[in-house]
Amino acid sequence: MNRPNIDPEFEALLDYIKNNRGFDFTGYKRSSLMRRVNKRMQAVEIETYNDYLDYLQVHQDEFIPLFNTLLINVTCFFRDREAWDFIGEKIIPLIAANKQANEPIRIWSAACASGEEAYTLAMVLAEALGVEQFKARVKIYATELDEDALTQARQASYTPQAVESLPPEMLDKYFEPCERGYSFRKDLRRTLIFGRNNLTIDAPISRIDLLVCRNALMYFNAETQGKILNRFHFALREGGFLFLGKAEMLVTHVHRFTPVDLKLRVFTTVPKIGMPDRLSFMANTDKDQKVNKIGSNTRIREAAFDNSVVPQIVVNVNGFLMQVNERARAMFGLQPGDLGRPLQDLEISYRPVELRSCIDQAYTDRRPVHIKEVEWRNFSGELIYLQVLVSPLIEMSGNILGVAISFTDISRYKQLQDDLQHSSQELEMAYEELQSTNEELETTNEELQSSNEELETTNEELQSSNEELETMNEELQSTNEELQTLNDEMRRRTEELDEVNAFLEAIFTSLRGGIVVVNQDLYIQIWNYKAEDLWGLRADEVQGQHFLNLDIGLPVEQLKQPIRKCLSGECDYQEVIANAITRRGKAIACKVTCTPLVNSQREIQGVILVMEEQEALEAS
Repeated sequence: MNRPNIDPEFEALLDYIKNNRGFDFTGYKRSSLMRRVNKRMQAVEIETYNDYLDYLQVHQDEFIPLFNTLLINVTCFFRDREAWDFIGEKIIPLIAANKQANEPIRIWSAACASGEEAYTLAMVLAEALGVEQFKARVKIYATELDEDALTQARQASYTPQAVESLPPEMLDKYFEPCERGYSFRKDLRRTLIFGRNNLTIDAPISRIDLLVCRNALMYFNAETQGKILNRFHFALREGGFLFLGKAEMLVTHVHRFTPVDLKLRVFTTVPKIGMPDRLSFMANTDKDQKVNKIGSNTRIREAAFDNSVVPQIVVNVNGFLMQVNERARAMFGLQPGDLGRPLQDLEISYRPVELRSCIDQAYTDRRPVHIKEVEWRNFSGELIYLQVLVSPLIEMSGNILGVAISFTDISRYKQLQDDLQHSSQELEMAYEELQSTNEELETTNEELQSSNEELETTNEELQSSNEELETMNEELQSTNEELQTLNDEMRRRTEELDEVNAFLEAIFTSLRGGIVVVNQDLYIQIWNYKAEDLWGLRADEVQGQHFLNLDIGLPVEQLKQPIRKCLSGECDYQEVIANAITRRGKAIACKVTCTPLVNSQREIQGVILVMEEQEALEAS
């Protein structure tokens, strides 16, 4: 994806950080990144990005202050107290109510910085559930990209200034005095698990009930935000909650999250995509195209739902109002702000008909519930008759997602029925004898028709169930075959790689001279047995070390210029004879041959150094 106003020097700096330190900042907003990098460049008095890249190559310790500048870890206990009170009073009880008595509660604090947010979660949960229930049931997973911040969070100790925002009673209840100031209680600390996680590339933690990620998404561009929110939606359970910071909205992600309290930035999930798309997400194959296609289909379904001529509402399994179409909003006076509210708090839950008992019956029977001829006076005072249908929404795996409730206006049909009844009564008065015979025939016909309809309905249901089972079986079989093919291919490639590695190891071991291979940054990639024998350092001791920083009997500074020439492509062969001391203290003349390491595209990847003992130096 092309970005406007790309600075090639700045992109080269980001690529260098990614390749050398494993931190990928390419998904962050360029304006924010440039502002922070410029701040660090001013501190070391450097003006251009190219000069700063050269500075990083020479001064490796500069990465630490640079990352501290890029990864802003601004946090405190109970930041935005009103939002935390809402989580403790409303959200935590909802989570606990939808679980069995001993079922675990899983929480994820993403981008937790130095841990204040994770420990705030612990205190809120302990207050809502009780300390014993908290220790027995709760697991809090706190993740962060910055290792220094993670180290501080794991220590669970804070200065007196850091805990100033805590109420005194909470400080006494959950913290203990320590040398630094205050430390979080050890018995409660065991429920928190800290780990490193890059939100843009690492796999999300699954089966989460509440995911807290405050003021982190705003540092990413729109494309990266979408990928992170896809991972969050996958991580959350059905009906799980997402808690964001004040600066973050989900305006373009309404098909995945719906607001519980928009002002406080608390959201809940909408039903997830099916099993094939989950597998494709985990396999990371064509995921962007599939998600886009699913999003397009979702918007079509939402438009069709909203424009339906029949008033309809959708309630999720937790009892929250999730969707209302245009006709339902007009008929019952529902507002956009009612979305995400509990159904029991709305008038429609008991008027025109008591819905909660019907919903419970639909969940119990797992089939639609019909309520016929419900009388209701609309806002203009007109008496109308409604037929209410409560249909459970069941996904292919058998899980109930909620119910769809439709209200069909049958007033016209009711009037026709009344007129017909009146005409029938008049006809009965004139033809009593004929009516008696006709009624007997009608009764017999109705019984036969009813029996026939019941048989047809039963047959259709059985046929539908059989088709669903066949479809599920075919999907599972196809998925299993794909996974088996991938597994076989990976095993074959692993065996080939092991053979190639063994062959290369045999070659390097058999060579008489010492072989050293360095990359373009002069970091050691290969160090064979003869090199170990000459200089007394094992391969695992020098692997990844800078070649020019080695303290061995070979004067490595004399090789700097020949290596640079090979890397620059000035020549394809350099030979140096240097006086050296082997690991046994023997003075030798060491012939060092430098040859560029070139790949199949004729690109120089590094340098191969061959070290051969020529002859002993004469004693002076």
